[in-house]
Amino acid sequence: MMYFIICIAVVYFLLISSLIIGFDKVEITKNKKISPKNSFSIVIPFRNEAKNLPVLLNSISNLQYPKNFFEILLINDDSSDDFKTIINEFKILNKTVNIQLIENERKTHSPKKDAIVTAVKHSKFEWLVTTDADCEVPQNWLLLFNQFIEEKKPFFISAPVKFKTENTFLFHFQNLNFISLIGSTIGGFGLKKPFMCNGANLCYKKDIFICLNAFEGNNNIASGDDVFLLEKMNESYPNKTLYLKSNEATVVTKTENSWKHFLHQQLRWTSKSTAYSNIFSKFTGIVVLLLNASIVLTAILSLSQSNNWKLFLMLLLQKMIVDFVLIYKTSKFITAKKTLNYFFLISLLYPFFVVFIASLSLFKRFEWKGRTFKK
Repeated sequence: MMYFIICIAVVYFLLISSLIIGFDKVEITKNKKISPKNSFSIVIPFRNEAKNLPVLLNSISNLQYPKNFFEILLINDDSSDDFKTIINEFKILNKTVNIQLIENERKTHSPKKDAIVTAVKHSKFEWLVTTDADCEVPQNWLLLFNQFIEEKKPFFISAPVKFKTENTFLFHFQNLNFISLIGSTIGGFGLKKPFMCNGANLCYKKDIFICLNAFEGNNNIASGDDVFLLEKMNESYPNKTLYLKSNEATVVTKTENSWKHFLHQQLRWTSKSTAYSNIFSKFTGIVVLLLNASIVLTAILSLSQSNNWKLFLMLLLQKMIVDFVLIYKTSKFITAKKTLNYFFLISLLYPFFVVFIASLSLFKRFEWKGRTFKK
């Protein structure tokens, strides 16, 4: 067993090292302030987000992009709060902004995928841009997408998302986890093996989305609108599926406000991973789980067999070293270095958290937006 564990550790080290190389291969896009040429339909599915909508809508109204070059499509997914008042007030104050409130047309097990399909039917522009209701978009968001489209001619663009800064242990735990995902996402694109993206900041061509029938075959899974679309795009158009690495295109979102909500978020993300078709994604997930499980196992065995301490420390140390390089590079890119102060402590706890989530996902349902879903 010891040799198997060491083999897993070596594979993990090589895997993360390759993602670090991939991260560096994706060039940072600098804003050249190219004149607007492309028009965008901004798609925002929401459910009971009245408290968050003002921040998002205000950030969209501040976009440095001609108002007649974009529209806002708000897809209401059976909300019960006072969202209409928020939207009506925004319309009164921003009469030049084209904004539509649309009711979600539920047809599948996935409310969010239904919302995106509903938005596509009502959209009038060539490019779809998706974000979430609890986000805040940067002023040059569409300007950077426009530039990237003109320069790279993509069909699908993934862009960065980061957390709004707080100063609690819960925030730093989530942030460190999220930073590692951002780094891995960018690294995958750099290796030309994209396997992750975030629906809070995507841009893709409407006609390609329709042609691919993007959610066919996965609409029985509640979440995953972003990654399943990425997989279909990359399978059909690998050279047109790209990453926009720019701070000026980075969307800001919120962390979960409690450990319970964070737990259900992780269960939701885990629930969709078993349905991924991307081999590199499956390989990465298995290696990460096996290494974390090995660390937990050797830690437990060390309590009764002292000779296992060396193996435990070796596994933990090599993981921390290679993880730190990727996380440091990513935190520098998205300007989130403060969380690095918690790196050592969280790294000690994280393997146990991963194993706990993986075990829980085998039998526990998850909650999302006030609904309960099966795996």
